[in-house]
Amino acid sequence: WWPVRYLSLFSGIEAATQAWHDLGWEPAAFAEIEPFPAAVLAHHYPNVPNLGDVTKHKEWPDIGPVDLICGGSPCQSFSVAGLRKGMDDPRGNLMLTYLAIVDQYRPAWVVYENVPGILSSNGGRDFGAFLGALGQLGYGIAYRVLDAQYVRTRRSRRAVPQRRRRVFVVGYSGDWRRAAAVLFDAESLRRDAPPSRSAGERVAPTISARPTGGGGLGTDFDLDGG
Repeated sequence: WWPVRYLSLFSGIEAATQAWHDLGWEPAAFAEIEPFPAAVLAHHYPNVPNLGDVTKHKEWPDIGPVDLICGGSPCQSFSVAGLRKGMDDPRGNLMLTYLAIVDQYRPAWVVYENVPGILSSNGGRDFGAFLGALGQLGYGIAYRVLDAQYVRTRRSRRAVPQRRRRVFVVGYSGDWRRAAAVLFDAESLRRDAPPSRSAGERVAPTISARPTGGGGLGTDFDLDGG
């Protein structure tokens, strides 16, 4: 990998930067509006601008070109634990804002993440519309569901000790094969058995984005008691 300059949307406390720091990748900017995660970002990354509300992206200052845009828009409208309003929910529509920002910056790479419920939202049409829009923007795409309790890499030998399934979409400008090569990397396909545990009775909590344009700790996490 070459040094990558990326823009992180719906940043929260910035898990992507934690994952990519050892690669030498550089965050060009974050986009977060919730006070606590914004304060965490300011503390740990004082030299990285926080652009704030993604819905005001046309008003953002110039940050120069970026190689990659990553982000996971609010999941509440897609989650099977919610009302399943999909794109009819303003939170679901932030997926379109993500696409508008991709169109604005036109990076070589895009990475998008959300809950598995997005695959069946509105009979699959919401996710299909998202993939179709990326295709119209010129991106070749690949997607798959990853569970953090299984995934290990050279830099992260320990998996997260809990079930955490998410849909990841990777896009590369003009060539789906390069996107697929990243997302279906053989090293991450190992299926080590998770530790034995008893079945839970509740929907597994998530840490997701709030219903506004910024991100941060979110509804599923709060409803589960924090």
